[in-house]
Amino acid sequence: MSPMRLKWIYSGVLAVFCLTAAVWIFRSGRMLQAGSQTYPLVKLSVKPSVRPYVKPTVPQNTSGFTVLKGEPASLVEVNGSRTLLISAYLEHRAKPKKVLVIAMRLRNEKVTLQCNLVCEEKFYVFKAATEIHGDHFGFPYGTADISCPLPSGCETPTHVAITSADMENGDPNDLKFLEVRNQRAQTSFPYTFTSCFSTMYNFTNVLQLVQSLEMLQFMGVNRVAIYKTNCSADTQRVLDYYTEKGLVEVIPWSLSKYLNVSRRALPKQDPGDIHYFGQIPALNDCLYRYMYRSKYVAMHDPDELILPQSVNSWVELLLLLEKRYGADKCYMFENNWVPIEFALTPPPPQTLPQQDQWQNISGVNILNHLYKEPPKRVFNNFKIITNPRSVSTVTVHGVLKSQRGCTWTDKNIARMYHIKPRGQTEWKPEQLIYDGRLLSYSAHLAPAVDVVLRDTGLLPEDSLS
Repeated sequence: MSPMRLKWIYSGVLAVFCLTAAVWIFRSGRMLQAGSQTYPLVKLSVKPSVRPYVKPTVPQNTSGFTVLKGEPASLVEVNGSRTLLISAYLEHRAKPKKVLVIAMRLRNEKVTLQCNLVCEEKFYVFKAATEIHGDHFGFPYGTADISCPLPSGCETPTHVAITSADMENGDPNDLKFLEVRNQRAQTSFPYTFTSCFSTMYNFTNVLQLVQSLEMLQFMGVNRVAIYKTNCSADTQRVLDYYTEKGLVEVIPWSLSKYLNVSRRALPKQDPGDIHYFGQIPALNDCLYRYMYRSKYVAMHDPDELILPQSVNSWVELLLLLEKRYGADKCYMFENNWVPIEFALTPPPPQTLPQQDQWQNISGVNILNHLYKEPPKRVFNNFKIITNPRSVSTVTVHGVLKSQRGCTWTDKNIARMYHIKPRGQTEWKPEQLIYDGRLLSYSAHLAPAVDVVLRDTGLLPEDSLS
């Protein structure tokens, strides 16, 4: 064999040896690195990896994004996905406990999400479980629950970030974190009744808003959560007034910055990305926001009033309902449409208080509309009052998941009055039914409304009766 041929064989053997050694060294390093990590003992679809803890810098407000520490001022976009995050809560009722992130997801997107959890000086990364709510009304986006089970040894998670599983893990300080709320499962509550209003968009109905908020206080409501996108200047004055008094909490609802929100219930009525201004995710956030702050939560709109028929407040009403139907349930109230196109002609059998002073106030005067449409024995846009701790998922009308279910309330015990424009209606004026229940409160309602309008500067002092 020639010296040149031997030289080529020697070079080939040496190259194979070097390549084998390099692969062995690389794999050994990877094995050593993997062996140095620890994994919490918890059954998950993907074991969480524990990365060295780097205390994240949690900004209050940066470039339109916010870590929800207190009140949300914006939504959080997920890198690598068209998912929008709203808020994060510790779900004590899950076995084992988990962090629940309320979000909106594009329903046909196949991106896998992962949890980035800060907990007790450790940083966990693992696959998230995602469930899109059944009620999305055919729109491309739906409300979603993103679940992050707690790893072993993690009892008090403080922050969570959701990312696409396809994104490379980076510095925790580069992630957008949500504060995990509901850290304790309270058994005593600062509020007895909380009403959730969703969502306030281009709102100018000042008079009816004031009347509704005063009526709710007569019912025993001591907190009203309002998810607001925008409103008139006069409406804002009213909101500021009730916020200062401690009745109202305004939650900024900036969804229209990110999605084309529909203004109607169905895509064929008004195409868009998501149902009716994102009403369903707002209601679910309200449920969890007040789960351990309020004994009961009511899901209804500013133009809807749930009125008991034989007692005068929700406090008395709930005693009747729990005795008749059982406690810890969701109570459904029959909707009665009160079209504002039909005013009081002829005058009702009871005397109305003086109302001339409200003529220049924007909005509907509910005391002028006491004729309702005949009820139909079909789905009728009912609303609910519920123990929030017995419910997991709510929708526009009723609940999707609950521990003890919902029950209809006898209309002779309580019913809901929906006072709004109806437009096209099949009923003629002579077919409408007079219902004067609201007049039982009118003697107290009129002066209470006058005080608010005076204190907000919307009603001159000399116009009061």
